[in-house]
Amino acid sequence: MRLTRQTNYAIRILMYLAANPGRLSRLGDVARSYAAPEPFMFKILQPLVGAGFVETVRGRNGGIRLGRPAEAISLREVVELMEENFAMAECFDGGNTDCPLVVNCELNSALRQALEAFLSTLGRFSIADLVENRPFLSRTLGIPLAAEQASLS
Repeated sequence: MRLTRQTNYAIRILMYLAANPGRLSRLGDVARSYAAPEPFMFKILQPLVGAGFVETVRGRNGGIRLGRPAEAISLREVVELMEENFAMAECFDGGNTDCPLVVNCELNSALRQALEAFLSTLGRFSIADLVENRPFLSRTLGIPLAAEQASLS
């Protein structure tokens, strides 16, 4: 199974926000950190906001931040939100196929079990788990650490 580019960047947005706790981030800064076009990132942001993973603050000093604690956002939730289709074969769960075996084939059962194992594993990890090495992540993405931010004020 291969995740879409949108899912990949949705997770990256959440990681960026988790690495910048308690502060607002600008989507342009997030996009620059990942060398991604801002309109593309804006498109990805919309379902994250709709699901409550991210909240927006309007105004001159506005921005985005996590809508829930990073510990409360599982990778499974993000993947299920962002992926449109989990069909791993054209016949998966009754898809349109010319295969004469589709009615009695055990491939669908095996694929369903594999998909559930994949999603179950993702469910054991949160966005917080992905940013445990916050100083490295912050340096790499250009996010000032809290101490650095305080000295800039």
